[in-house]
Amino acid sequence: MKECYLCPRRCGVDRPLTRSAGTGVYGFCHSARMPVVARAALHYGEEPCISGTHGSGTVFFSGCTLHCIYCQNSDISFSGKGKEVSILRLQEIYSELIAKGAHNINLVTPSQFSDTIVESLIPSPMVPVICNCGGYETIDALQHWQGHIQIYLPDLKYSDNQLAAKYSGAADYFQIATAAIKEMYRQTGPYQLDKDGLLTNGTIIRHLILPGHADNTKGVIDWVANTFTERQILFSLMRQSVPCGQANQYPEINRKVNDSEYNKLEQYLFNSGIEDGFVQEKEAATDDFIPAFDGTGV
Repeated sequence: MKECYLCPRRCGVDRPLTRSAGTGVYGFCHSARMPVVARAALHYGEEPCISGTHGSGTVFFSGCTLHCIYCQNSDISFSGKGKEVSILRLQEIYSELIAKGAHNINLVTPSQFSDTIVESLIPSPMVPVICNCGGYETIDALQHWQGHIQIYLPDLKYSDNQLAAKYSGAADYFQIATAAIKEMYRQTGPYQLDKDGLLTNGTIIRHLILPGHADNTKGVIDWVANTFTERQILFSLMRQSVPCGQANQYPEINRKVNDSEYNKLEQYLFNSGIEDGFVQEKEAATDDFIPAFDGTGV
């Protein structure tokens, strides 16, 4: 018996090794211990220093420790859609993506499977490995990743814990996520780009603007500006919010970010002193960028 305390939910349940095991209890993530993968393919929708010209080798895992009501990947974060794979098969997937030209291996929402995924990263792939997560991570789990992850790509979704509680059921989100991001930076140090402008090491903090919640975004920008200095981290202000998941049950966010609120927040970012990072064009706010979770590459 092994009680699970991987994520800040601290469920303490005995998760079964496989979905077919028939014993054990599923925690908040609704996942067994062996990874479930919904898609593995080259992806071009990440930041330019991640996607490059050949694409990022993304591996989309099912399940999640947050379950945000507006999740754009709700088909896999809530439903568990995907195929259970062995550690050996994961290693084969990495090799197949690299053979197709992937600049990196991009592990999307891997936290609930971190114990087994770490085993799949020994020996290390021949390209940087990215932990692409919601930011809601324990320090213990992050230290387990140390030495296996070269790039962290966390969200910093909320500075307002009331919103975090309402939309993600995580009333302690800001404290947990900011502590986690500091640990990520401790591991990676200042970001490094190669001669082609590809990220080889470092941390990119992402923030998705929620419609009608400008103060939440300003609080995130303020924290980043006050915590890090130039050339330490990259910050990505994202405009790609479109009604997804259960957003239709929350009218205040069941829309796209409009030009007026985005322009004000973009200017707030420019005035903040944050120099290193990215902003998204209006065209990013479309569900065309959401990949098909159809088992490709699995």
